[in-house]
Amino acid sequence: MGKLTITSFITLDNVVEAPHLWSGAFQSEDTGAYNAAVLQDADAMLLGRVTYEGFAAAWPSRSGDPFSDKFNAMPKYVVSSTLEQADWNNSTIVADDPFERIRALKEEQNVLVWGSPTLVQGLMDHGLVDEYVLEVSPIVLGKGIRLFKDGGERRDLRITDSTVLSGGMLALRMTPPGA
Repeated sequence: MGKLTITSFITLDNVVEAPHLWSGAFQSEDTGAYNAAVLQDADAMLLGRVTYEGFAAAWPSRSGDPFSDKFNAMPKYVVSSTLEQADWNNSTIVADDPFERIRALKEEQNVLVWGSPTLVQGLMDHGLVDEYVLEVSPIVLGKGIRLFKDGGERRDLRITDSTVLSGGMLALRMTPPGA
């Protein structure tokens, strides 16, 4: 049986929107190495439409390093009811019964969800998340799309690892109770 891991850059006030605009000042070689290690444990990637479109515009042109080569080669599943085609290598659109399909995927392989906050909220609501890997930037933005929605259900998590990265981020690995 595989597991489903959520990974995301996140601010102190739970914002995950547009990390390319605020996380750069806190990134370092440690950040890249940490993300590469998280990626190496994954067999497939699961993305929401918006994140997929951003990644598909950026990653296919990159190659020659283990990170981008794995990113481009691995199976990618895109949860969307509006996307009509997914041209990035090894991409499949999941439109019908996405949470049942995801449940079946994680039975067979380790699935990594990068960003995709709307999708993540649905995965949490369906009890499909086995691990969170959050890279916390020491910044408060005050507004933006949040990973854990306001007024949502209480979620108790257990920290299984914490690492301070040289750029200033705090990398946290957490699991829901019983995972």
